[in-house]
Amino acid sequence: MTGIDIEVSEVGPRDGLQSISQIMATEDKKRWIKALALAGIPEIEVGSFVPARIFPQFADMMEVAQYARTIEGLKVAVLVPNLKGAEHAIKADVHKLTIPLSVSETHSLRNVNRTHEQMLDEVKSIVELIRQLPVNERPTIEGALSTAFGCSIEGSIPEDRVVELADALMEAGCDEVGLSDTTGYANPVQVKRLIGKVWSAIGREHLTGIHLHNTRGQGLANVLAAVEVGLTTIDSSMGGIGGCPAAPGASGNIVTEDLVFLLEAMGLKTGIDFDRLIAARNVVATALPDVELYGFTPDAGLPLSSPLR
Repeated sequence: MTGIDIEVSEVGPRDGLQSISQIMATEDKKRWIKALALAGIPEIEVGSFVPARIFPQFADMMEVAQYARTIEGLKVAVLVPNLKGAEHAIKADVHKLTIPLSVSETHSLRNVNRTHEQMLDEVKSIVELIRQLPVNERPTIEGALSTAFGCSIEGSIPEDRVVELADALMEAGCDEVGLSDTTGYANPVQVKRLIGKVWSAIGREHLTGIHLHNTRGQGLANVLAAVEVGLTTIDSSMGGIGGCPAAPGASGNIVTEDLVFLLEAMGLKTGIDFDRLIAARNVVATALPDVELYGFTPDAGLPLSSPLR
Protein backbone atom coordinates (compact mmCIF):
# COMPACT_ATOMS: atom_id res chain seq x y z
CA MET A 1 0.00 0.00 0.00
CA THR A 2 1.24 3.46 -0.85
CA GLY A 3 2.52 5.42 2.13
CA ILE A 4 2.40 2.43 4.49
CA ASP A 5 5.50 1.16 6.28
CA ILE A 6 3.96 -1.87 8.02
CA GLU A 7 0.85 -3.77 6.92
CA VAL A 8 -1.32 -4.94 9.80
CA SER A 9 -3.20 -8.13 8.90
CA GLU A 10 -6.21 -8.65 11.16
CA VAL A 11 -6.81 -12.33 11.97
CA GLY A 12 -9.49 -11.96 14.66
CA PRO A 13 -12.39 -13.12 12.48
CA ARG A 14 -10.49 -16.37 11.91
CA ASP A 15 -7.98 -17.06 14.69
CA GLY A 16 -10.04 -15.24 17.28
CA LEU A 17 -13.41 -16.79 16.55
CA GLN A 18 -12.10 -20.34 16.14
CA SER A 19 -10.90 -20.33 19.74
CA ILE A 20 -14.06 -19.30 21.55
CA SER A 21 -17.23 -21.28 22.14
CA GLN A 22 -19.63 -18.40 21.52
CA ILE A 23 -20.62 -18.09 17.86
CA MET A 24 -20.72 -14.59 16.42
CA ALA A 25 -23.81 -13.93 14.32
CA THR A 26 -23.24 -13.53 10.59
CA GLU A 27 -24.47 -9.93 10.49
CA ASP A 28 -22.17 -9.06 13.41
CA LYS A 29 -19.23 -10.56 11.52
CA LYS A 30 -20.08 -8.38 8.56
CA ARG A 31 -20.32 -5.28 10.77
CA TRP A 32 -16.98 -6.13 12.36
CA ILE A 33 -15.21 -6.66 9.05
CA LYS A 34 -16.69 -3.46 7.63
CA ALA A 35 -15.64 -1.50 10.72
CA LEU A 36 -12.09 -2.87 10.50
CA ALA A 37 -11.90 -1.89 6.83
CA LEU A 38 -13.21 1.60 7.61
CA ALA A 39 -10.45 1.92 10.22
CA GLY A 40 -7.88 1.32 7.49
CA ILE A 41 -6.97 -2.32 8.12
CA PRO A 42 -5.66 -3.36 4.68
CA GLU A 43 -5.94 -7.15 5.01
CA ILE A 44 -8.38 -9.29 7.01
CA GLU A 45 -8.34 -13.05 7.39
CA VAL A 46 -12.11 -13.41 7.49
CA GLY A 47 -12.31 -17.07 8.51
CA SER A 48 -11.60 -20.66 7.55
CA PHE A 49 -13.17 -22.93 4.96
CA VAL A 50 -13.47 -25.95 7.24
CA PRO A 51 -16.32 -28.39 7.96
CA ALA A 52 -19.08 -26.76 10.02
CA ARG A 53 -19.42 -29.93 12.10
CA ILE A 54 -15.89 -29.30 13.42
CA PHE A 55 -15.97 -25.50 13.54
CA PRO A 56 -19.58 -24.26 13.63
CA GLN A 57 -18.11 -20.78 14.02
CA PHE A 58 -17.46 -20.86 10.26
CA ALA A 59 -20.70 -22.38 9.02
CA ASP A 60 -21.42 -19.04 7.28
CA MET A 61 -17.96 -18.76 5.74
CA MET A 62 -19.05 -18.42 2.13
CA GLU A 63 -21.49 -15.60 2.89
CA VAL A 64 -18.97 -13.76 5.05
CA ALA A 65 -16.15 -14.09 2.50
CA GLN A 66 -18.33 -12.97 -0.38
CA TYR A 67 -19.51 -9.98 1.63
CA ALA A 68 -15.92 -9.02 2.48
CA ARG A 69 -15.07 -9.06 -1.22
CA THR A 70 -17.56 -6.26 -1.80
CA ILE A 71 -15.54 -3.87 0.39
CA GLU A 72 -13.44 -1.71 -1.86
CA GLY A 73 -9.71 -1.78 -1.23
CA LEU A 74 -9.80 -4.64 1.28
CA LYS A 75 -7.55 -7.64 0.75
CA VAL A 76 -9.57 -10.70 1.79
CA ALA A 77 -7.68 -13.72 3.13
CA VAL A 78 -8.92 -17.10 4.31
CA LEU A 79 -7.35 -20.19 5.84
CA VAL A 80 -7.78 -23.43 3.89
CA PRO A 81 -6.44 -26.73 5.27
CA ASN A 82 -7.18 -28.82 2.18
CA LEU A 83 -8.23 -28.91 -1.47
CA LYS A 84 -11.94 -28.79 -0.62
CA GLY A 85 -11.41 -25.59 1.34
CA ALA A 86 -9.44 -24.11 -1.55
CA GLU A 87 -12.29 -24.89 -3.94
CA HIS A 88 -14.69 -22.94 -1.71
CA ALA A 89 -12.19 -20.07 -1.40
CA ILE A 90 -11.89 -19.82 -5.18
CA LYS A 91 -15.67 -19.73 -5.46
CA ALA A 92 -15.69 -16.86 -2.96
CA ASP A 93 -13.06 -15.06 -5.10
CA VAL A 94 -10.76 -14.22 -2.17
CA HIS A 95 -7.38 -12.58 -2.66
CA LYS A 96 -5.26 -14.88 -0.52
CA LEU A 97 -5.26 -18.51 0.64
CA THR A 98 -3.28 -19.42 3.74
CA ILE A 99 -2.42 -23.11 4.02
CA PRO A 100 -1.20 -24.25 7.46
CA LEU A 101 1.80 -26.56 7.70
CA SER A 102 2.84 -27.30 11.27
CA VAL A 103 6.58 -27.80 11.66
CA SER A 104 5.69 -30.03 14.60
CA GLU A 105 4.34 -33.13 12.89
CA THR A 106 2.51 -34.11 16.08
CA HIS A 107 0.68 -30.79 15.99
CA SER A 108 -0.02 -31.24 12.27
CA LEU A 109 -1.70 -34.58 12.94
CA ARG A 110 -3.84 -33.03 15.67
CA ASN A 111 -4.64 -29.89 13.73
CA VAL A 112 -5.30 -31.15 10.19
CA ASN A 113 -4.87 -34.92 10.56
CA ARG A 114 -2.01 -34.99 8.07
CA THR A 115 1.72 -35.68 8.09
CA HIS A 116 4.19 -33.27 6.52
CA GLU A 117 4.28 -35.35 3.34
CA GLN A 118 0.49 -35.43 3.13
CA MET A 119 0.20 -31.68 3.66
CA LEU A 120 2.82 -30.95 1.00
CA ASP A 121 0.87 -33.15 -1.40
CA GLU A 122 -2.25 -31.16 -0.48
CA VAL A 123 -0.41 -27.92 -1.22
CA LYS A 124 0.60 -29.25 -4.63
CA SER A 125 -3.01 -30.15 -5.39
CA ILE A 126 -4.16 -26.66 -4.41
CA VAL A 127 -1.44 -25.06 -6.52
CA GLU A 128 -2.47 -27.17 -9.50
CA LEU A 129 -6.08 -26.04 -9.01
CA ILE A 130 -5.09 -22.37 -8.78
CA ARG A 131 -2.94 -22.57 -11.90
CA GLN A 132 -5.98 -23.58 -13.92
CA LEU A 133 -7.36 -20.07 -13.35
CA PRO A 134 -6.50 -17.10 -15.56
CA VAL A 135 -3.37 -15.40 -14.20
CA ASN A 136 -5.24 -12.24 -13.18
CA GLU A 137 -7.77 -14.30 -11.17
CA ARG A 138 -5.32 -16.36 -9.14
CA PRO A 139 -5.23 -15.71 -5.38
CA THR A 140 -1.91 -15.53 -3.58
CA ILE A 141 -0.93 -18.79 -1.88
CA GLU A 142 0.82 -18.52 1.49
CA GLY A 143 2.26 -21.54 3.25
CA ALA A 144 1.98 -20.78 6.96
CA LEU A 145 4.63 -22.53 9.05
CA SER A 146 2.83 -23.11 12.35
CA THR A 147 4.73 -23.95 15.56
CA ALA A 148 7.87 -22.56 13.90
CA PHE A 149 9.31 -21.35 17.20
CA GLY A 150 8.27 -24.21 19.47
CA CYS A 151 5.43 -26.59 20.20
CA SER A 152 3.52 -27.24 23.41
CA ILE A 153 3.37 -30.93 22.43
CA GLU A 154 6.86 -31.62 21.04
CA GLY A 155 8.81 -28.83 22.71
CA SER A 156 11.75 -27.32 20.83
CA ILE A 157 11.57 -27.20 17.05
CA PRO A 158 14.85 -27.52 15.09
CA GLU A 159 15.36 -24.37 13.03
CA ASP A 160 16.83 -26.38 10.18
CA ARG A 161 13.50 -28.21 9.94
CA VAL A 162 11.67 -24.88 9.62
CA VAL A 163 14.01 -23.88 6.79
CA GLU A 164 13.60 -27.26 5.10
CA LEU A 165 9.80 -27.01 5.15
CA ALA A 166 9.86 -23.37 4.00
CA ASP A 167 11.89 -24.49 1.00
CA ALA A 168 9.50 -27.43 0.42
CA LEU A 169 6.48 -25.09 0.42
CA MET A 170 8.10 -22.88 -2.19
CA GLU A 171 9.02 -25.94 -4.25
CA ALA A 172 5.38 -27.06 -4.01
CA GLY A 173 4.30 -23.80 -5.62
CA CYS A 174 3.49 -21.36 -2.82
CA ASP A 175 3.98 -17.68 -3.58
CA GLU A 176 5.24 -16.97 -0.07
CA VAL A 177 5.62 -18.44 3.39
CA GLY A 178 4.86 -17.03 6.81
CA LEU A 179 6.28 -17.84 10.23
CA SER A 180 3.87 -18.50 13.08
CA ASP A 181 4.59 -18.58 16.80
CA THR A 182 1.47 -20.67 17.45
CA THR A 183 2.22 -21.40 21.09
CA GLY A 184 3.93 -18.18 22.18
CA TYR A 185 7.38 -19.73 22.63
CA ALA A 186 9.36 -17.22 20.58
CA ASN A 187 11.84 -14.65 21.86
CA PRO A 188 13.29 -11.67 19.95
CA VAL A 189 16.74 -13.19 19.38
CA GLN A 190 15.15 -16.36 18.03
CA VAL A 191 12.81 -14.35 15.78
CA LYS A 192 15.68 -12.46 14.17
CA ARG A 193 17.79 -15.59 13.74
CA LEU A 194 15.05 -17.72 12.18
CA ILE A 195 13.94 -14.98 9.78
CA GLY A 196 17.54 -14.69 8.60
CA LYS A 197 17.85 -18.44 8.05
CA VAL A 198 14.60 -18.66 6.07
CA TRP A 199 15.56 -15.62 4.00
CA SER A 200 18.87 -17.26 3.13
CA ALA A 201 17.00 -20.32 1.86
CA ILE A 202 14.08 -18.83 -0.09
CA GLY A 203 14.80 -15.11 -0.52
CA ARG A 204 13.57 -12.05 1.35
CA GLU A 205 10.72 -11.46 -1.08
CA HIS A 206 9.09 -14.79 -0.15
CA LEU A 207 8.94 -14.16 3.61
CA THR A 208 7.52 -10.77 4.56
CA GLY A 209 5.13 -11.59 7.43
CA ILE A 210 4.91 -13.14 10.87
CA HIS A 211 2.08 -14.38 13.10
CA LEU A 212 2.71 -13.97 16.81
CA HIS A 213 0.96 -15.01 20.00
CA ASN A 214 1.32 -13.32 23.36
CA THR A 215 1.09 -16.41 25.58
CA ARG A 216 4.15 -15.43 27.62
CA GLY A 217 4.04 -11.68 27.13
CA GLN A 218 6.70 -11.62 24.40
CA GLY A 219 4.42 -10.64 21.53
CA LEU A 220 5.29 -6.98 21.03
CA ALA A 221 8.97 -7.57 21.78
CA ASN A 222 8.94 -10.12 18.97
CA VAL A 223 7.18 -7.61 16.70
CA LEU A 224 9.99 -5.16 17.32
CA ALA A 225 12.57 -7.81 16.44
CA ALA A 226 10.74 -8.74 13.24
CA VAL A 227 10.35 -5.11 12.16
CA GLU A 228 13.98 -4.31 12.94
CA VAL A 229 15.23 -6.98 10.54
CA GLY A 230 12.80 -5.93 7.82
CA LEU A 231 9.51 -7.83 7.89
CA THR A 232 6.66 -5.66 6.67
CA THR A 233 3.47 -7.57 7.54
CA ILE A 234 2.37 -8.37 11.09
CA ASP A 235 -0.66 -10.47 11.99
CA SER A 236 -2.71 -9.45 15.02
CA SER A 237 -6.14 -9.94 16.52
CA MET A 238 -8.53 -7.30 17.83
CA GLY A 239 -8.71 -7.53 21.60
CA GLY A 240 -6.07 -10.27 21.53
CA ILE A 241 -8.65 -13.02 21.16
CA GLY A 242 -7.48 -16.27 19.65
CA GLY A 243 -5.31 -19.31 20.13
CA CYS A 244 -5.06 -22.77 18.65
CA PRO A 245 -7.50 -25.53 19.64
CA ALA A 246 -4.91 -28.17 18.68
CA ALA A 247 -2.09 -26.71 20.80
CA PRO A 248 -2.54 -26.99 24.58
CA GLY A 249 -1.92 -23.70 26.39
CA ALA A 250 -1.81 -21.55 23.25
CA SER A 251 -3.55 -18.34 24.24
CA GLY A 252 -4.36 -15.21 22.33
CA ASN A 253 -2.68 -13.31 19.55
CA ILE A 254 -0.99 -9.96 19.92
CA VAL A 255 -3.54 -7.17 20.34
CA THR A 256 -4.20 -5.17 17.17
CA GLU A 257 -4.87 -1.98 19.11
CA ASP A 258 -1.57 -2.20 21.01
CA LEU A 259 0.32 -3.17 17.84
CA VAL A 260 -0.94 -0.12 15.96
CA PHE A 261 -0.01 2.16 18.84
CA LEU A 262 3.50 0.66 19.03
CA LEU A 263 4.19 0.98 15.32
CA GLU A 264 2.86 4.52 15.01
CA ALA A 265 4.74 5.60 18.16
CA MET A 266 7.91 4.35 16.48
CA GLY A 267 7.18 6.48 13.43
CA LEU A 268 6.06 3.58 11.26
CA LYS A 269 2.94 4.36 9.27
CA THR A 270 0.09 1.81 9.30
CA GLY A 271 -2.63 3.86 7.62
CA ILE A 272 -5.00 3.01 10.48
CA ASP A 273 -7.39 5.43 12.18
CA PHE A 274 -7.28 4.63 15.89
CA ASP A 275 -10.69 6.05 16.77
CA ARG A 276 -12.28 3.90 14.09
CA LEU A 277 -10.26 0.93 15.34
CA ILE A 278 -11.83 1.38 18.77
CA ALA A 279 -15.23 1.60 17.09
CA ALA A 280 -14.54 -1.81 15.54
CA ARG A 281 -13.57 -3.13 18.98
CA ASN A 282 -16.93 -1.94 20.28
CA VAL A 283 -18.66 -4.03 17.61
CA VAL A 284 -16.91 -7.13 19.01
CA ALA A 285 -17.67 -6.19 22.61
CA THR A 286 -21.36 -5.83 21.80
CA ALA A 287 -21.56 -9.01 19.71
CA LEU A 288 -19.57 -11.14 22.17
CA PRO A 289 -20.38 -9.75 25.62
CA ASP A 290 -19.01 -12.80 27.45
CA VAL A 291 -15.63 -12.80 25.69
CA GLU A 292 -12.83 -10.91 27.43
CA LEU A 293 -11.03 -8.40 25.24
CA TYR A 294 -7.43 -7.54 26.05
CA GLY A 295 -5.23 -4.55 25.34
CA PHE A 296 -3.43 -1.88 27.32
CA THR A 297 -3.92 0.99 24.88
CA PRO A 298 -7.73 0.77 24.75
CA ASP A 299 -7.81 0.90 28.57
CA ALA A 300 -5.17 3.58 29.10
CA GLY A 301 -5.98 5.74 26.09
CA LEU A 302 -3.56 7.45 23.75
CA PRO A 303 -0.83 9.74 25.14
CA LEU A 304 -1.32 13.43 24.44
CA SER A 305 1.71 13.31 22.13
CA SER A 306 0.55 10.30 20.11
CA PRO A 307 0.53 10.73 16.30
CA LEU A 308 -2.71 8.71 16.33
CA ARG A 309 -4.59 11.58 17.99
